[in-house]
Amino acid sequence: MKITSSHTVISIGSIVSSIVAVAAILTCAPQTTAHAQVLANEITSRIGHLEWDIHEVTIGTVKKYASATGFMSSGEKEGGSFIYEAGWTRKKDWTWRTPFGVAAKDNEPAVHLNFYEAKAICAFFGKRLPTDSEWTTAAFTEQRTTPTQPFIKGKKYTYANGDTPKHSHCLNGCAGLRGVAPAGSLWRGTGHVPVMTTEPGVNGLYDMGGNVWEWIDTKSGTEQITRGASWWYGPENQLESNLASKPADTKVAYVGFRCVRDIK
Repeated sequence: MKITSSHTVISIGSIVSSIVAVAAILTCAPQTTAHAQVLANEITSRIGHLEWDIHEVTIGTVKKYASATGFMSSGEKEGGSFIYEAGWTRKKDWTWRTPFGVAAKDNEPAVHLNFYEAKAICAFFGKRLPTDSEWTTAAFTEQRTTPTQPFIKGKKYTYANGDTPKHSHCLNGCAGLRGVAPAGSLWRGTGHVPVMTTEPGVNGLYDMGGNVWEWIDTKSGTEQITRGASWWYGPENQLESNLASKPADTKVAYVGFRCVRDIK
């Protein structure tokens, strides 16, 4: 049967065939979930078999996660998180949204999140936390085919920023940057800086040394490893030999994280 006009001839059979074909495509297509439609803010780079966030997970990305899931961190539920002063001190209203008690920018690293929260956020975006061997290899050994100057392919560096820590953000002996914490709010240091404020280091990654510690999905005894040191520490804590660890439920102003994605 055909429907005919002065300009068009349409076959009913061809219409039915097209509908069946479209239906088959839709049936076979992978089903998307709500979180698959939410993209993280982090810029990524392939290093070996992994796609790395080139900077630490930001407040903006955690806001997307919270908006999609209703997430409330343990620090928020408890009215504030911690900083070390003369011992561990809980700070009222210091959370990942307000790391130093005041409104923060979306491009600041997300801190005040414990290991379990960081791991869940990575998983939401189809990623995971790196293992210790993955992290240290990416941090200290240049793997890019054509690395930017002054990095050399295959060379293992003393610091994640290269031969010296001078481009990192730390307590002293580094780049001399001023962190975002309000004056007088900290007993020590000046707080973190927004991501990508410092110079990129080995493999083009930012802040693998300094700025904030990063959660690692490897245990040291009963605790979770953290790597890279932070604004609260000097450059000696950025060395590969400095293996620090913390209880997995730790939430503090100088621990953040970054995610990786397996490439198949």
